[in-house]
Amino acid sequence: MTKKFETMLLHSVKKSEQPIKSKVTPIYQTSAFTFADLDELEGYYQGEGNYLYSRTGNPNPDELGKAVAAIEGAPEGIATSSGLSAILAGVLAAVKSGDHIVAADDLYGGSFHLLKAELHDLGIETTFVSFSDLSLVEKEIQSNTKLLYTESITNPFLRVEDLESVVALAKQYDLLTLVDNTFATPYHSNPYLLGVDMVVHSATKYIGGHSDVTSGVLVGREDLLTKARAKVVNLGANVSPFEAWLTCRGLKTLALRMKSQSSNARKLADALRENNYISKTYYPFQEAEEGYGAMVTIELGQQVDVNQFFKSLSWVKIAPTLAGVETTVSHPLKTSHRALPKEAQEALGITNNVVRISVGIEHADDIIQVFEEAIEGSLL
Repeated sequence: MTKKFETMLLHSVKKSEQPIKSKVTPIYQTSAFTFADLDELEGYYQGEGNYLYSRTGNPNPDELGKAVAAIEGAPEGIATSSGLSAILAGVLAAVKSGDHIVAADDLYGGSFHLLKAELHDLGIETTFVSFSDLSLVEKEIQSNTKLLYTESITNPFLRVEDLESVVALAKQYDLLTLVDNTFATPYHSNPYLLGVDMVVHSATKYIGGHSDVTSGVLVGREDLLTKARAKVVNLGANVSPFEAWLTCRGLKTLALRMKSQSSNARKLADALRENNYISKTYYPFQEAEEGYGAMVTIELGQQVDVNQFFKSLSWVKIAPTLAGVETTVSHPLKTSHRALPKEAQEALGITNNVVRISVGIEHADDIIQVFEEAIEGSLL
């Protein structure tokens, strides 16, 4: 039986076969699992048992990985301690020391640092280039290139990646692909179904959805996910049972939240691009009339005092993250992209006047009003 997206969110995991048939999966808040005797313990190592130690496996993280894999249309999924640890697991499943990665230059700052600094120390080199022109990407492919890495919707300027073309280029050169689908979510985009090998989520964001959990999920090809799972276990990048349980609870309302937040974001972007004191409004207007994602980025004009603007937002909080049910704002120059070299910030256009807005589920009229009033109250 084929299930629609909203139904899959609630029923992507099979009914419990445990003796006590709880409607919701219990929290297996345990560091280890016990055995009746040595024969049963040995049976685990022979593949007859599921769980030994929560770092190597636990029902709650397993449920989360399977659930996100199901709604992404992927055969396998694993949950991790954060979005970055999920990215790391995916990268290390695809490359090793001496290999080369070509990555989009307009990535989240944390991903940029992971690839440029931490993986460099492990002998893995990354070239950053604009994926808006894939001929430039093709020029950077070397004999030891193994992976193309990008985001389905980029951070913070919300460029929608042409994933089918990226996949086609990767196949031409026998490369693997890894795509961060955090901003789009499976509600708007399913990169795996477009041929991407692995898809990653900072589940801290829209998958969890309530700003109360830190977790990540990686889904994709079975052979690659087998390697990635080993990395998660051996590097200790597992997510705790409670964090996984919270993320699964949030996942169930993803469709409801994204429908409301994306609609609100579209309305806010429509209003702000008509504001004379905003130099530019970034939003994928052409993708869907009802809204394509819940993020809006603006560049304030020179007539606006940026610091006063942030102070004038009344009930909208300043936060270094995104995707909760409440509308929040972020300053990429001082948060998500703070660690980028100055020349990279300048090349991307990340200036002091750039503001990233994570649109919530409040009434759209109230969201629009609070931003318009903050702009009016911050004019020089």
